[in-house]
Amino acid sequence: MTFGLPVQPHDLLWGLPVATLPADAPGWVFESVALGHPVVVRRARVDRGSVAVGVRGQSRDQRYATVMNRDHVTRQVRPEQLVEAVEEVRTDWPVWRALNQVRPVLDAIGLPWGITGGAGFELATGIQVLHRDSDLDLILRTESFLSRPQAAQWLEALNGAACRIDLQLQTPAGAVALREWAGSGRQVLLKADNGARLVSDPWLCEEYA
Repeated sequence: MTFGLPVQPHDLLWGLPVATLPADAPGWVFESVALGHPVVVRRARVDRGSVAVGVRGQSRDQRYATVMNRDHVTRQVRPEQLVEAVEEVRTDWPVWRALNQVRPVLDAIGLPWGITGGAGFELATGIQVLHRDSDLDLILRTESFLSRPQAAQWLEALNGAACRIDLQLQTPAGAVALREWAGSGRQVLLKADNGARLVSDPWLCEEYA
């Protein structure tokens, strides 16, 4: 779809050469890359000119972290670009029903949002990886501070969907689960490039500098 945008976590990238994989990588990793499957951008600090990525296998436990040279990227798809692809889905898994249920809510928020996880991978590749018990993984790009009462309202609006929804708020500092930020805990887990840590405000850079 699009290539040339800044690379962000959850983007799907094509073009990882099999020859660049570590020799001790599991066999399924070589198979997945050889088939031309995309890799997903993950949060980690790597050398300039490289991007941290993860290879996805057929089962939930098949996840492999590696590094990709940016010059090898031939195609890039962001989670936001996959929203319209839902209209082409022909299966009736709960995850797709849930997506159709919450899409008006997310559109009404007015912030960029997208589909990640297994649903995003399936939409981008046509490879069926979901099942009836799959969760729906989503991201919402929140560049500015979001109050916890507002987060609680959004969470309530998403509850009751056909499957469990895991929505991550993407702040300039990293990602925090909407479910956590909508809760009552004094601190929440922020996932950043330099690791995960507990913070009181996921938008305050000085907390994790």
